Amino acid sequence: MSILLRDLDSDGVLRLTLNDAAKRNALSEAMLTELGTAFDDAGRDPKVRVIVLAANGPAFCAGHDLKEMTAGRTGEDRGRAYFTRILTQCSSVMQGIVNCPKPVIAEVTGIATAAGCQLVASCDLAVAADTAKFSTPGVHIGLFCSTPMVALSRNVSNKHAMEMLLTGDMTSAERAAEIGLVNRCTSPDALRDDVMAMARKIASKSSMTLATGKRAFYAQAQMPLADAYDYASRVMVDNMLARDAEEGIGAFIEKRAPEWQDA
Repeated sequence: MSILLRDLDSDGVLRLTLNDAAKRNALSEAMLTELGTAFDDAGRDPKVRVIVLAANGPAFCAGHDLKEMTAGRTGEDRGRAYFTRILTQCSSVMQGIVNCPKPVIAEVTGIATAAGCQLVASCDLAVAADTAKFSTPGVHIGLFCSTPMVALSRNVSNKHAMEMLLTGDMTSAERAAEIGLVNRCTSPDALRDDVMAMARKIASKSSMTLATGKRAFYAQAQMPLADAYDYASRVMVDNMLARDAEEGIGAFIEKRAPEWQDA
């Protein structure tokens, strides 16, 4: 049985489904390897236009596999080298989602805790079932959720992030939408249809335009205001010179549907 399922439809929407329900879809070494490869492959595949990250079972993702992590404590260094390798691998996967040129939508059912919450926060968009819950509960076990903090603090305000990190309390899907961790919540029965409708709407756009915009969004967010405007202006000039921008503007003026070349 594969712990990560892949399904690409005719609209270019790739569904990646975490499929290790017995382990609550934990980010084990194997799962991190599968995710890293999947996002890398999808980023290079011209047939993939949008990625949906979903999960089977009652949990979206419960974070790192703590039994596996505990087993890594053997050795004279008490696990330092092992923990460093796993956390570096996890950080690489999260950055791979952000750096992937294809938009990524999290479809969240059940709980998303610790690195699972980090996984949701790393996606470009997220829609949750109204029964879903989120938390960064490391403080309960003497382990501050420092790496989940990186993605979380880039999605919600400092005080909302610190409340989750310091209390470790569960956050409802409704509250997650209010603070910006997810875009919105919906009923469990409607979740997949709502996410796929969003994905197909995005997939209908020029993939060149989507990749340009995603890359620019994250780049400018780290810049001072003046630098961000200078950078965004250069991006806009290059974008205006692209074939799809010329086609799209022409189609708008001529009141017809554009024919994208993805270039």
